[in-house]
Amino acid sequence: MTPLEALKQYWGYDSFRPRQLEIINSVLSGADTIGLLPTGGGKSITFQVPALLADGLTLVVTPLISLMKDQVDNLRSRNIDAVYFQSGLSRAELHLAGDKCRLGKVKLAYVSPEKLLQKFFIQEIASWHVSMIVVDEAHCISQWGYDFRPSYLKICQLRKRFPGVPVLALTASATPPVVADIADKLLMKAPAIYAGSFSRDNISFIVRYEEHKEGMMLKVLANTYGSAIVYVRSRRRCHELADVLTAHGIAADFYHAGLAPEDKAQKQDLWKSGAVRVMVATNAFGMGIDKSDVRVVVHYDLPGSLEEYYQEAGRAGRDGLPAFAVLIVSRTDKGLLTRRLNEAFPPKDFIRHCYDMVGSYLGVADGEGYDRLFEFNTEEFCHRFNMPLRMVRNALGILARSNYIEYIDEVATHSRVMMLADKRELYSTALNDDCESVLYALMRNYTGLYSDYITIDELYLTRCTGLSSERVYQALLTLTRMHILHYIPHRRTPYIYYITSREEPRHIKISREAYELQRERTERRLYAMRDFAYDTSRCRVSLMLQYFGETPAGDCGKCDVCRNRIASQKARSADADRRFAHIEQHILRLVAERGGARPIDDILTQFQSERQAAIDAIRGLMDCGKLSRSGDMLLRCK
Repeated sequence: MTPLEALKQYWGYDSFRPRQLEIINSVLSGADTIGLLPTGGGKSITFQVPALLADGLTLVVTPLISLMKDQVDNLRSRNIDAVYFQSGLSRAELHLAGDKCRLGKVKLAYVSPEKLLQKFFIQEIASWHVSMIVVDEAHCISQWGYDFRPSYLKICQLRKRFPGVPVLALTASATPPVVADIADKLLMKAPAIYAGSFSRDNISFIVRYEEHKEGMMLKVLANTYGSAIVYVRSRRRCHELADVLTAHGIAADFYHAGLAPEDKAQKQDLWKSGAVRVMVATNAFGMGIDKSDVRVVVHYDLPGSLEEYYQEAGRAGRDGLPAFAVLIVSRTDKGLLTRRLNEAFPPKDFIRHCYDMVGSYLGVADGEGYDRLFEFNTEEFCHRFNMPLRMVRNALGILARSNYIEYIDEVATHSRVMMLADKRELYSTALNDDCESVLYALMRNYTGLYSDYITIDELYLTRCTGLSSERVYQALLTLTRMHILHYIPHRRTPYIYYITSREEPRHIKISREAYELQRERTERRLYAMRDFAYDTSRCRVSLMLQYFGETPAGDCGKCDVCRNRIASQKARSADADRRFAHIEQHILRLVAERGGARPIDDILTQFQSERQAAIDAIRGLMDCGKLSRSGDMLLRCK
């Protein structure tokens, strides 16, 4: 089977997008490869197609934990066997997925980066027949990148385990230093680099300066059409702006990482179907959401980097039709960037204190905790020790970069069920009415219950059975206690993983690489974002392309800077035309005042500051037959 045949059979597409086939052929030839494809450029196809053609398992490392299940479900719907591994799974689910990989029953295995920190998992992987290693969101491996994750550095262990296996690194946003760092950290051997242009010709990038942002947001949405996303930086603002839009007759909803999986799925479905026009969301919304006809992306708050902005704005117009990316900024946003930088790097004493309190909160004694994973309720921790949430999260990130812990923020898992009892046992087991109703609803509405953990929706079961949510929940627990099935309720849990044993705070060393140098890089990214937002002398797109190391062919002609310049040029041209017409009329009057004849020098003395314009006007009037010349005299033609 050729790559094109696989694409047609499993995805129904007749052709590849730009750069996709080159990347696929590169990894199939065994070459290490880096793919730089813009948001919506079809990165997943570049490893899913060769995974089907290769003899073995493709291992995909991705930080998008909340989307792993969706990606695996999508593959399974196309009859492609796939599994995923992340911290939210039960021991039984991990064993089942591991068995499938070891026995060669799946083609792709998605792995969260923190799983690579666990030695037993690395040993488990060693028994698999791995044919390709894929690193999605590869910029996360670089400390030069905007979203560095220390756990990504462990990917090199996979390279050492499988030295002859090609590595494919994919990202939508990386500057040249980040690309070089990716190749170095992944131990790549002369990687082939394929880069799609970062230019999105169908998107008009617009910046609006407005102190009253709500009014500008409403104006933008009222003067555009189609599906839209409004990005904000806080969950509270998600709720507030969704209410504002609804009050003004715009169908809107909100989305953030704190929602239950069922709520997220329901909100996504309403937005995808068009029942909700505008989704007000944090950056938790958008990654992996397949909706090509988004016409407007509004940034209500200033992003922290051009990489973030490009990815989020790039969710507009994936169908290639005209779309708008609108950034609303105010004078106070400049100061917020400075404050954001200080919050991102709290004092080192605060970081050490935070580390100490985490150990106390988790009950980890000094010298203990090594290679252990703990559930960690970040908000409860901050409340108990009266510590600011944002600074705590940033402190935990710096501790992670310093290789003391790994902080995995809010792993959201769906409810799952797997049948344990065979059908003969079911017939001989006495069940109460609620258990019978729930069991019957499960068997009738879900397939594959005997071979794997299947995602279920308790609200759907309440509709099927007519029972209350609590009674459905209790019935599932009862069936679990009876070993009829295994039910895993949904939950949202952050984790702390100890890379080293707990140490005393005075021994915690915050490295220059993890703090001072990282602060400098963050500052440069913030300043680049500030320049994009506030510099009105350069084309927005040209500025952004140069940031990503691309030489623009010319100004875009569509951003607000280009539009203003073009409008200004047209206005100046119109003024010049009006002035030239006035000069022509004045010359005709001067000639007419002297009976239809007047010396040329006499006329030109009337236009000392516009002498050349007057000469051009005389020539034009002569060309069109309104004036003629006799010696030094201008004559009015009848």
